[in-house]
Amino acid sequence: MITYDSRNWVAALALHRSDTFRKLLPMLVLVAVFTWAVGYIETEYLRLSRQDFVSNLPVMHSLMGFAISMLLVFRTNTAYERWWEARRLWGQLVNVSRNVAIKMATILAADDRQSRADVARLLGGFARTLQAHLRSEKTRLALDAAEHPELANLDPAAHRPARIAALLHARLDRAYRDGVVSGDQFIGLSADLSAFMDICGACERIKNTPIPYSSFLKKFIVIYSLTLPFGFVFSLGYIAIPVVVFIFYVLASLELIAEEIEEPFGMDPNDLPLERLAEMIAANAEELLA
Repeated sequence: MITYDSRNWVAALALHRSDTFRKLLPMLVLVAVFTWAVGYIETEYLRLSRQDFVSNLPVMHSLMGFAISMLLVFRTNTAYERWWEARRLWGQLVNVSRNVAIKMATILAADDRQSRADVARLLGGFARTLQAHLRSEKTRLALDAAEHPELANLDPAAHRPARIAALLHARLDRAYRDGVVSGDQFIGLSADLSAFMDICGACERIKNTPIPYSSFLKKFIVIYSLTLPFGFVFSLGYIAIPVVVFIFYVLASLELIAEEIEEPFGMDPNDLPLERLAEMIAANAEELLA
């Protein structure tokens, strides 16, 4: 993952460190070669002049440019809304986990180390398992098989976050039947535990709902960029090569960034730091219930 100070304007100009530039480099080279070929054919081979109808193509590009800019704005806004909603959900998960840990630390006896450690493992295990679930990773549950034998040979297709949430509810129900938790405490903690699966369901909705017009916008950008040289060559000459390459780089970079953040649970540099959030939840739970 490439990181640098986003407030440093000099560092921002280092294109070789840009993820989008490295991904688009083959396409940028192809666009440059294509623009040179179009310019050579039009001016040297066909010997077209400014009076030819092809020179009027920039008029069409000005109209199409407004349409493509509106589509890109809508695209990036939609992708950012998905990313921000996912970040809010994981922030809510952090807060709910801390609240449950604080309440259980108050309710459970100080010398009941086994129960405290068990609740801490379950809270941390839910965050780690949700992270793996959203990334479609098959990871072993970091829980004590002796304490939870039903998780030892769990079917890989099973909904693991739901299983851990069920264990948390079972732990709360046992504490209520044993008289450790009062009725009011049981109601409050039940609402907190229900929030775990609400968060999981909302994250799954983001993950499983793609944006349908992404492929159309890519085609629009490619067609728009590849038709630019036909009109620009007459007014700019071979200077059209860097101009067309730069226009394609800007448009394609916006699409790449939107494509990256619309799936906020992945491993891209701009995706959510799920590992850090899950580890923070586990560390907070262990600290509060120690």
